[in-house]
Amino acid sequence: MASASNRIILTSLLAFTTLAASAQTPERRVTHAFNEAKKNPLALRAFLQDFPKGADLHFHLGGGTSYSETLIKDAVEDGLCFNPTTLSLVQPEPNKRAITCADGAVPAANAFKDQHLYDKMVNAFSMRNFVPTDGRSGHDQFFDTFDRFDQLNHSHYAEWVDESATRAAAQNEQYIEAMYTPSFSNAARLGYQIGWPGDRPADIRSTRDKLLAAGLRDDIAIDRKQFDDMNSGREALEHCHTPQATPACGIKVLYLYQVLRGFPPQQVFAQTLLGFELASVDPRVVGINFVMPEDGYLSMRDYHLHMVMLDTLHQLYPNVRMTLHAGELAPAMSPPEGLKFHIREAVDLGHAERIGHGVDVMYEDRPYDLLKQLAAKHIMVEINLTSNDVILGIKGDQQPLALYRNAHVPWALSTDDEGVSRIDLTHEYQKAVEEQNLTYADLKQSARTSLEHSFIPGADLYPEQDNFTHRAAACAAAITPISQPSTACAVFLKTSDRATQQYELEHRFAVFEAGH
Repeated sequence: MASASNRIILTSLLAFTTLAASAQTPERRVTHAFNEAKKNPLALRAFLQDFPKGADLHFHLGGGTSYSETLIKDAVEDGLCFNPTTLSLVQPEPNKRAITCADGAVPAANAFKDQHLYDKMVNAFSMRNFVPTDGRSGHDQFFDTFDRFDQLNHSHYAEWVDESATRAAAQNEQYIEAMYTPSFSNAARLGYQIGWPGDRPADIRSTRDKLLAAGLRDDIAIDRKQFDDMNSGREALEHCHTPQATPACGIKVLYLYQVLRGFPPQQVFAQTLLGFELASVDPRVVGINFVMPEDGYLSMRDYHLHMVMLDTLHQLYPNVRMTLHAGELAPAMSPPEGLKFHIREAVDLGHAERIGHGVDVMYEDRPYDLLKQLAAKHIMVEINLTSNDVILGIKGDQQPLALYRNAHVPWALSTDDEGVSRIDLTHEYQKAVEEQNLTYADLKQSARTSLEHSFIPGADLYPEQDNFTHRAAACAAAITPISQPSTACAVFLKTSDRATQQYELEHRFAVFEAGH
């Protein structure tokens, strides 16, 4: 009798356990799988490889994007030489019959038959095997790499976009917002010709008028042609619009106009003005960003002036959007005064909707007020864990990500210069889990926030900014691996590229979680 009762109880318990397990949501099941994968770095990498990541919003297009192996191949195609002393690509001596190199340089093609030379070039163009020494830091190596391969022909940009898109597709990304510097030689020439009359907003507006009258807009046609060639070349490499189209075709790429801030103000302003003009007429250019080391002499000296330039131009071009490198500094790199205001001025004067790096936030004046301001204004921070580590020596609990999270400041993981760092976005997700103790829910938040704060045009899928608990009424129905948007939702998505990408991310989450 007791035995029969026990069997009934055991049967009931088993049935209940089975029912409870089947009642778990896909997200709970995949969270369990994530927690198991965290026990082994290799298992975690495999888990995160296919995790839907949304967008990479802090992404420098160019040689910094491509791995050294691609740059060496391109140098050989361009017939360049490599100087083992300066570690730089250089142009060959004029010689129609053979590549002739001077000053101890050798043909880049020699790398294909000399493994030591090949390794030297890989290391020269990246952070691979770099060890800091007296007088030479990771910061120096990182930024020096760009000058070392700047002799490469710009015709390779289509290949570099393709390489980036192919890598993104393999990691379940959807969108890249790539920083790019189109030609601006005419604008720079006019800038120096007109000069810099003064730093007041009235002087800046007057300088703008003079630059436009002198023909600054002549660069726009050249720059748009560069975008045309880059995009058409990429599509040809990926066989887009054909039955042989590669997965990379599905990666949406738009561009941020990259301004070089480490030059005199007349050049910086002329290039910035060209960026605003280009972004006003070319929908592929969705915003502006300032680049080059923030701790450089001119970058530091003119930082406030650069923000005044942006404030003045924002009043004239209110629809051009800004994301700015700000706070990419550490105490050892700058006097205390230089750490006190960059992020705040990027928001207040530079009208930045996103902040790149934001590492020195707690060194700014009234840091907790600043965090509240960033949260209230929904200013997103682009978190670049690896480059913060190798450039600034900031890692672990010195990274301010936990402070941003606790203050409810929106944030998303990104790569910066993945070729130089020899990483990818999956690496950054893994680093965030291992070093910042992020949960599965945190990673979903990062992916959703990346699309929420992208500059993709169109209405948002979510009625309340940074609140992903409910979607627009037309698309409120549950999203499953096999569901299709309702008629009303399809109509809504057709009007918005942004909402379409956000809906696609939710579908990818449904597929990913069902697989676990």
